[in-house]
Amino acid sequence: MSIKNYIKAARLRTLPLSISGIIVGSFLAVSSGFFDWHIFILSIFTTIGFQVISNFANDYGDGIKGTDTIRIGEERMVSSGKISPKQMKLAIIYTSILTIIIAVMLIYRAFGSSNFGYSLLFFCLGIISVIAAVKYTIGGSAYGYSGFGDLFVFVFFGLLSVLGSYFLYTKQVHFTNLLPALSIGLLSTAVLNLNNMRDCENDKISNKNTIVVKIGSKAAKRYHYSLLFLSLVFAIIFVISKYTKTVQFIFLIAYIPLSIHSIYVYKSEDASNLDGELKKVALSTFLFAILFGLGQVL
Repeated sequence: MSIKNYIKAARLRTLPLSISGIIVGSFLAVSSGFFDWHIFILSIFTTIGFQVISNFANDYGDGIKGTDTIRIGEERMVSSGKISPKQMKLAIIYTSILTIIIAVMLIYRAFGSSNFGYSLLFFCLGIISVIAAVKYTIGGSAYGYSGFGDLFVFVFFGLLSVLGSYFLYTKQVHFTNLLPALSIGLLSTAVLNLNNMRDCENDKISNKNTIVVKIGSKAAKRYHYSLLFLSLVFAIIFVISKYTKTVQFIFLIAYIPLSIHSIYVYKSEDASNLDGELKKVALSTFLFAILFGLGQVL
Protein backbone atom coordinates (compact mmCIF):
# COMPACT_ATOMS: atom_id res chain seq x y z
CA MET A 1 0.00 0.00 0.00
CA SER A 2 1.51 3.32 -1.13
CA ILE A 3 0.54 6.83 -0.07
CA LYS A 4 1.12 7.81 -3.72
CA ASN A 5 -1.88 5.73 -4.74
CA TYR A 6 -4.14 7.57 -2.29
CA ILE A 7 -2.82 10.88 -3.59
CA LYS A 8 -3.70 9.74 -7.12
CA ALA A 9 -7.16 8.67 -5.92
CA ALA A 10 -7.63 12.11 -4.33
CA ARG A 11 -7.24 13.60 -7.83
CA LEU A 12 -5.44 16.79 -6.88
CA ARG A 13 -6.26 18.41 -10.21
CA THR A 14 -9.91 18.70 -9.08
CA LEU A 15 -9.08 20.71 -5.96
CA PRO A 16 -8.71 24.19 -7.53
CA LEU A 17 -12.22 23.80 -8.97
CA SER A 18 -13.65 22.72 -5.61
CA ILE A 19 -12.41 25.84 -3.78
CA SER A 20 -13.45 28.32 -6.49
CA GLY A 21 -16.80 28.94 -4.82
CA ILE A 22 -15.12 29.57 -1.46
CA ILE A 23 -12.82 32.11 -3.11
CA VAL A 24 -15.74 33.98 -4.67
CA GLY A 25 -17.79 33.92 -1.46
CA SER A 26 -14.80 35.18 0.53
CA PHE A 27 -14.08 38.03 -1.87
CA LEU A 28 -17.75 39.04 -1.76
CA ALA A 29 -17.52 39.11 2.02
CA VAL A 30 -14.42 41.33 1.83
CA SER A 31 -16.27 43.71 -0.50
CA SER A 32 -19.01 43.93 2.14
CA GLY A 33 -16.51 44.71 4.89
CA PHE A 34 -16.19 41.24 6.44
CA PHE A 35 -13.30 38.80 6.57
CA ASP A 36 -11.66 36.30 8.92
CA TRP A 37 -8.53 34.36 7.95
CA HIS A 38 -9.46 31.49 10.25
CA ILE A 39 -12.82 31.08 8.54
CA PHE A 40 -11.17 31.28 5.13
CA ILE A 41 -8.53 28.62 5.87
CA LEU A 42 -10.98 26.29 7.62
CA SER A 43 -13.47 26.72 4.74
CA ILE A 44 -10.78 25.78 2.22
CA PHE A 45 -9.77 22.66 4.15
CA THR A 46 -13.39 21.63 4.73
CA THR A 47 -14.18 21.96 1.04
CA ILE A 48 -11.05 20.05 0.04
CA GLY A 49 -12.08 17.34 2.47
CA PHE A 50 -15.52 17.03 0.86
CA GLN A 51 -13.90 16.90 -2.58
CA VAL A 52 -11.46 14.15 -1.57
CA ILE A 53 -14.32 12.15 -0.04
CA SER A 54 -16.20 12.49 -3.32
CA ASN A 55 -13.15 11.44 -5.35
CA PHE A 56 -12.46 8.43 -3.11
CA ALA A 57 -16.12 7.41 -3.25
CA ASN A 58 -16.18 7.85 -7.03
CA ASP A 59 -13.08 5.67 -7.37
CA TYR A 60 -14.63 3.04 -5.09
CA GLY A 61 -18.16 3.10 -6.55
CA ASP A 62 -17.11 3.00 -10.20
CA GLY A 63 -14.41 0.47 -9.38
CA ILE A 64 -16.65 -2.15 -7.78
CA LYS A 65 -19.31 -1.65 -10.47
CA GLY A 66 -16.81 -2.17 -13.27
CA THR A 67 -17.38 1.26 -14.78
CA ASP A 68 -13.64 2.02 -14.74
CA THR A 69 -12.57 -1.27 -16.34
CA ILE A 70 -12.06 0.56 -19.63
CA ARG A 71 -11.52 4.27 -19.22
CA ILE A 72 -9.92 7.27 -20.83
CA GLY A 73 -7.77 9.56 -18.72
CA GLU A 74 -6.01 9.04 -15.43
CA GLU A 75 -5.91 5.58 -13.87
CA ARG A 76 -8.34 4.74 -11.08
CA MET A 77 -6.96 2.96 -8.05
CA VAL A 78 -9.68 0.44 -7.14
CA SER A 79 -10.27 -0.78 -10.69
CA SER A 80 -6.50 -1.15 -11.22
CA GLY A 81 -6.14 -3.13 -7.98
CA LYS A 82 -3.63 -0.71 -6.47
CA ILE A 83 -6.06 0.02 -3.63
CA SER A 84 -8.48 -2.67 -2.49
CA PRO A 85 -12.19 -1.87 -2.03
CA LYS A 86 -11.79 -2.43 1.73
CA GLN A 87 -8.85 -0.03 1.91
CA MET A 88 -10.74 2.61 -0.05
CA LYS A 89 -13.76 2.22 2.22
CA LEU A 90 -11.55 2.91 5.23
CA ALA A 91 -10.03 5.92 3.45
CA ILE A 92 -13.53 7.31 2.87
CA ILE A 93 -14.47 6.80 6.54
CA TYR A 94 -11.27 8.36 7.91
CA THR A 95 -11.45 11.31 5.53
CA SER A 96 -15.11 11.87 6.43
CA ILE A 97 -14.34 11.92 10.16
CA LEU A 98 -11.42 14.35 9.68
CA THR A 99 -13.51 16.62 7.44
CA ILE A 100 -16.39 16.74 9.90
CA ILE A 101 -13.96 17.68 12.69
CA ILE A 102 -12.59 20.55 10.58
CA ALA A 103 -16.16 21.56 9.68
CA VAL A 104 -17.09 21.72 13.38
CA MET A 105 -14.05 23.94 14.02
CA LEU A 106 -15.18 26.17 11.15
CA ILE A 107 -18.74 26.38 12.46
CA TYR A 108 -17.57 27.23 15.97
CA ARG A 109 -15.23 29.93 14.63
CA ALA A 110 -18.03 31.45 12.56
CA PHE A 111 -20.88 31.28 15.07
CA GLY A 112 -19.36 30.59 18.47
CA SER A 113 -21.75 29.34 21.14
CA SER A 114 -24.31 32.10 20.75
CA ASN A 115 -25.84 31.13 17.39
CA PHE A 116 -26.94 27.55 17.97
CA GLY A 117 -29.49 27.65 15.14
CA TYR A 118 -26.90 28.64 12.55
CA SER A 119 -24.42 26.13 13.95
CA LEU A 120 -26.96 23.32 13.73
CA LEU A 121 -27.92 24.32 10.17
CA PHE A 122 -24.33 24.27 8.93
CA PHE A 123 -23.54 21.05 10.78
CA CYS A 124 -26.49 19.42 9.02
CA LEU A 125 -25.27 20.83 5.71
CA GLY A 126 -21.87 19.28 6.41
CA ILE A 127 -23.40 15.86 7.08
CA ILE A 128 -25.54 16.17 3.94
CA SER A 129 -22.43 17.09 1.94
CA VAL A 130 -20.65 13.93 3.10
CA ILE A 131 -23.68 11.76 2.30
CA ALA A 132 -24.07 13.40 -1.11
CA ALA A 133 -20.38 12.88 -1.90
CA VAL A 134 -20.59 9.19 -1.00
CA LYS A 135 -23.92 8.49 -2.69
CA TYR A 136 -22.74 9.93 -6.01
CA THR A 137 -21.52 6.52 -7.24
CA ILE A 138 -21.90 4.18 -4.25
CA GLY A 139 -24.96 1.99 -3.76
CA GLY A 140 -27.79 0.74 -5.92
CA SER A 141 -29.46 4.17 -5.97
CA ALA A 142 -26.29 6.15 -6.76
CA TYR A 143 -27.59 9.37 -8.31
CA GLY A 144 -24.51 9.78 -10.50
CA TYR A 145 -25.83 6.77 -12.42
CA SER A 146 -29.25 8.38 -12.91
CA GLY A 147 -28.25 11.72 -14.43
CA PHE A 148 -28.40 13.81 -11.25
CA GLY A 149 -24.65 14.38 -10.95
CA ASP A 150 -24.94 17.73 -12.72
CA LEU A 151 -27.49 18.96 -10.17
CA PHE A 152 -25.24 17.86 -7.30
CA VAL A 153 -22.24 19.74 -8.69
CA PHE A 154 -24.32 22.84 -9.47
CA VAL A 155 -25.80 23.04 -5.97
CA PHE A 156 -22.78 22.08 -3.87
CA PHE A 157 -19.94 23.60 -5.92
CA GLY A 158 -21.90 26.71 -6.85
CA LEU A 159 -24.85 27.77 -4.71
CA LEU A 160 -23.85 26.26 -1.37
CA SER A 161 -20.15 27.03 -1.75
CA VAL A 162 -20.53 30.72 -2.62
CA LEU A 163 -23.59 31.63 -0.58
CA GLY A 164 -22.62 29.42 2.36
CA SER A 165 -19.09 30.79 2.66
CA TYR A 166 -20.40 34.37 2.39
CA PHE A 167 -22.85 33.68 5.21
CA LEU A 168 -20.11 32.26 7.44
CA TYR A 169 -18.39 35.65 7.39
CA THR A 170 -21.37 37.99 7.38
CA LYS A 171 -24.36 36.10 8.84
CA GLN A 172 -26.25 37.75 5.95
CA VAL A 173 -27.88 36.73 2.67
CA HIS A 174 -27.91 39.02 -0.35
CA PHE A 175 -29.99 38.00 -3.35
CA THR A 176 -27.54 39.50 -5.86
CA ASN A 177 -24.84 37.07 -4.66
CA LEU A 178 -26.91 34.35 -6.25
CA LEU A 179 -25.62 35.55 -9.65
CA PRO A 180 -21.91 34.73 -9.13
CA ALA A 181 -22.98 31.56 -7.31
CA LEU A 182 -24.85 30.55 -10.46
CA SER A 183 -21.75 31.33 -12.55
CA ILE A 184 -19.51 29.11 -10.43
CA GLY A 185 -22.13 26.37 -10.38
CA LEU A 186 -22.51 26.43 -14.16
CA LEU A 187 -18.75 26.40 -14.78
CA SER A 188 -18.32 23.50 -12.35
CA THR A 189 -21.14 21.62 -14.07
CA ALA A 190 -19.40 22.22 -17.39
CA VAL A 191 -16.35 20.36 -16.05
CA LEU A 192 -18.51 17.38 -15.10
CA ASN A 193 -20.30 17.50 -18.45
CA LEU A 194 -16.95 17.46 -20.26
CA ASN A 195 -15.90 14.46 -18.16
CA ASN A 196 -19.15 12.71 -19.07
CA MET A 197 -18.73 13.51 -22.77
CA ARG A 198 -15.30 11.90 -22.65
CA ASP A 199 -16.66 8.79 -20.89
CA CYS A 200 -19.96 8.56 -22.79
CA GLU A 201 -19.39 5.26 -24.61
CA ASN A 202 -18.01 3.47 -21.58
CA ASP A 203 -20.82 4.85 -19.39
CA LYS A 204 -23.38 3.43 -21.81
CA ILE A 205 -21.84 -0.04 -21.46
CA SER A 206 -21.78 0.31 -17.67
CA ASN A 207 -25.39 1.58 -17.44
CA LYS A 208 -24.21 4.89 -16.02
CA ASN A 209 -26.99 7.11 -17.34
CA THR A 210 -25.42 10.54 -17.20
CA ILE A 211 -27.10 13.46 -18.94
CA VAL A 212 -24.69 12.98 -21.85
CA VAL A 213 -25.77 9.35 -22.22
CA LYS A 214 -29.42 10.40 -22.10
CA ILE A 215 -29.28 13.25 -24.63
CA GLY A 216 -26.41 12.13 -26.87
CA SER A 217 -23.04 13.69 -27.72
CA LYS A 218 -24.28 16.39 -30.11
CA ALA A 219 -26.87 17.73 -27.67
CA ALA A 220 -24.29 17.44 -24.87
CA LYS A 221 -22.04 19.82 -26.79
CA ARG A 222 -24.87 22.36 -27.06
CA TYR A 223 -25.56 21.89 -23.35
CA HIS A 224 -21.86 22.51 -22.70
CA TYR A 225 -21.84 25.78 -24.65
CA SER A 226 -24.98 26.88 -22.79
CA LEU A 227 -23.37 26.27 -19.39
CA LEU A 228 -20.33 28.36 -20.31
CA PHE A 229 -22.38 31.14 -21.91
CA LEU A 230 -24.88 31.45 -19.06
CA SER A 231 -22.05 31.58 -16.52
CA LEU A 232 -20.75 34.61 -18.41
CA VAL A 233 -24.18 36.23 -18.59
CA PHE A 234 -24.86 35.93 -14.84
CA ALA A 235 -21.41 37.32 -13.98
CA ILE A 236 -21.92 40.30 -16.30
CA ILE A 237 -25.37 41.01 -14.85
CA PHE A 238 -23.90 41.01 -11.34
CA VAL A 239 -21.09 43.39 -12.26
CA ILE A 240 -23.47 45.76 -14.04
CA SER A 241 -25.74 45.79 -11.00
CA LYS A 242 -22.76 46.61 -8.76
CA TYR A 243 -20.75 48.65 -11.25
CA THR A 244 -18.41 51.32 -9.91
CA LYS A 245 -15.19 50.78 -11.89
CA THR A 246 -13.95 49.11 -15.09
CA VAL A 247 -11.66 46.67 -13.23
CA GLN A 248 -14.77 44.75 -12.16
CA PHE A 249 -14.84 43.28 -15.68
CA ILE A 250 -11.35 41.79 -15.30
CA PHE A 251 -12.94 38.34 -14.95
CA LEU A 252 -13.57 38.40 -18.72
CA ILE A 253 -9.93 37.36 -19.15
CA ALA A 254 -10.89 33.89 -17.89
CA TYR A 255 -13.29 33.53 -20.82
CA ILE A 256 -10.48 33.78 -23.37
CA PRO A 257 -9.25 30.21 -22.70
CA LEU A 258 -12.87 29.10 -22.29
CA SER A 259 -13.71 30.48 -25.73
CA ILE A 260 -10.74 28.66 -27.25
CA HIS A 261 -11.88 25.54 -25.41
CA SER A 262 -15.39 25.85 -26.85
CA ILE A 263 -14.00 26.00 -30.38
CA TYR A 264 -11.90 22.89 -29.68
CA VAL A 265 -14.93 20.99 -28.36
CA TYR A 266 -16.93 22.03 -31.43
CA LYS A 267 -14.26 20.71 -33.79
CA SER A 268 -13.45 17.56 -31.82
CA GLU A 269 -14.88 14.33 -33.20
CA ASP A 270 -13.02 11.97 -30.86
CA ALA A 271 -14.23 11.98 -27.24
CA SER A 272 -10.82 10.82 -26.01
CA ASN A 273 -9.39 14.19 -27.09
CA LEU A 274 -11.52 15.92 -24.46
CA ASP A 275 -9.51 14.55 -21.53
CA GLY A 276 -6.92 17.31 -21.78
CA GLU A 277 -9.67 19.94 -21.78
CA LEU A 278 -10.84 19.03 -18.27
CA LYS A 279 -7.84 20.65 -16.63
CA LYS A 280 -8.21 23.73 -18.83
CA VAL A 281 -11.84 24.36 -17.84
CA ALA A 282 -11.18 23.62 -14.17
CA LEU A 283 -8.23 26.04 -14.05
CA SER A 284 -10.18 28.63 -16.04
CA THR A 285 -12.92 28.42 -13.42
CA PHE A 286 -10.31 28.92 -10.69
CA LEU A 287 -8.93 31.90 -12.63
CA PHE A 288 -12.44 33.29 -13.00
CA ALA A 289 -12.98 33.02 -9.23
CA ILE A 290 -9.79 34.92 -8.44
CA LEU A 291 -10.26 37.62 -11.10
CA PHE A 292 -13.94 38.07 -10.33
CA GLY A 293 -13.15 38.43 -6.64
CA LEU A 294 -10.32 40.86 -7.22
CA GLY A 295 -12.61 42.94 -9.39
CA GLN A 296 -14.91 43.42 -6.39
CA VAL A 297 -12.23 44.58 -3.95
CA LEU A 298 -9.65 46.50 -6.01
